[in-house]
Amino acid sequence: MSALQASLRAAFGAALGLVYPPTCIACGQATAQPHALCPPCWSGLRLIERPFCERLGTPFALDLGVGTLLSPRAIAEPPVFQRARAVALYDGTAQDLVHRLKYGDRLDLGRPMARMMASAGAELIADADLIVPVPLHALRLWRRRFNQAALLARGVAKASSLPCDVRALARVKRTRPQVGLTRAQRAENLQGAFRVPEAAKPRIAGRRVLLVDDVATTGSTGNAASRALMRGGARQVDLLTFATVSAETT
Repeated sequence: MSALQASLRAAFGAALGLVYPPTCIACGQATAQPHALCPPCWSGLRLIERPFCERLGTPFALDLGVGTLLSPRAIAEPPVFQRARAVALYDGTAQDLVHRLKYGDRLDLGRPMARMMASAGAELIADADLIVPVPLHALRLWRRRFNQAALLARGVAKASSLPCDVRALARVKRTRPQVGLTRAQRAENLQGAFRVPEAAKPRIAGRRVLLVDDVATTGSTGNAASRALMRGGARQVDLLTFATVSAETT
């Protein structure tokens, strides 16, 4: 971009800000910066920071002592994916943002959410070769018109300069909604739901895949998608989401 183009773009942005003042991406209140959160919404975002389970990425319900790396759940039920990371717990502001993106057609939220995901998942990104979103079944994609996981995956790819392949994984089974199902029911519902197309296998063979979704609840979707990627030839799969459900509530 030339100096003139940059100057014109800055001037246009400033003029646009006078007509359309920046607002909070969660509640719509005025903010100092565009694509940001206001102080109350920011305080309602329960960011996940260490110490947390190094496998599931969930904070410990209790202080388990210095040197503890894995939660009891990760030890009792090791996930298929190697590691999971998320920006925040799935409540308050995080839940509002996910719902606005997913059900409110707020595609503009994808960019700031993806930037936060790229920051939270920096260690996973450093080890990844390829970003792959969790796919929707064709009928659900037609009804919703977009895949929020693919939108976030493209944003993370842009922020990290990693390639993103939205066709590396396909959802071949039309599953019922996961809401309200137990962990066992979710796993059964997703059995055989994902597959790596034959044409995509060379693109993931031996590669370290970063799987992207909006929310991790019981881990069933991440496990099913990761299992399909590993069977398709991936060397390793890590999971990055915007939000995750706390271990003590799953």
